[in-house]
Amino acid sequence: MPGRAPLSPEPPLAPGPWGVSDDARGRDYDRRFAAISASGVDMHGEATFVEALGVRSVLDAGCGTGRVAIELARRGLDVVGLDADPGMLSAARAKAPELEWVLADLSDFELSDADGRRQFDAVVMAGNVMIFVVPGTEGAVVGQVARHLRPGGLMVAGFQVTPGRLSVEHYDELAAAAGLELAERFATWDRRPWSPGGDFAVSVHRRGG
Repeated sequence: MPGRAPLSPEPPLAPGPWGVSDDARGRDYDRRFAAISASGVDMHGEATFVEALGVRSVLDAGCGTGRVAIELARRGLDVVGLDADPGMLSAARAKAPELEWVLADLSDFELSDADGRRQFDAVVMAGNVMIFVVPGTEGAVVGQVARHLRPGGLMVAGFQVTPGRLSVEHYDELAAAAGLELAERFATWDRRPWSPGGDFAVSVHRRGG
């Protein structure tokens, strides 16, 4: 990645189409992250960022093999992991069967309990989730996330900003359409200041009400 990289870089693995990978791909993904961790890179920058927000319940949307969700749970937060890729979720379940893992498309999901739709203090989308969703569904993804936030809840997303992909300006527009307003933006998960033109953004949007 050119320029300043996010605190927990992505392994060099191209995303597969939603819902078609197998268990082997999930295991391969974990091996690549393990290799990065072994090199001394902090693999829990996202969890540290989210924990510092003071939230108690978190939906890890696009959780992959559960790296962020499992670490948040280890720190005492109430976490649900959701992903559209069964191979990734299989790896997550194998590592943390005690957690709740949901197979669903981020652009069309509904989590409910006895009281109705489940809502969370925060939804985190780490690992470039917003630029890996099916093109054209970004607004639906943000809308579904917003519906699962409590009033005052936070949507947290980190993604690469490169030409031809999702810009922070368009992302802010999608968030505003879903009733969210920008609260903070950083250049990395360890809260380095954001500057326009940066190649990575960590954005925190708050639901009104």
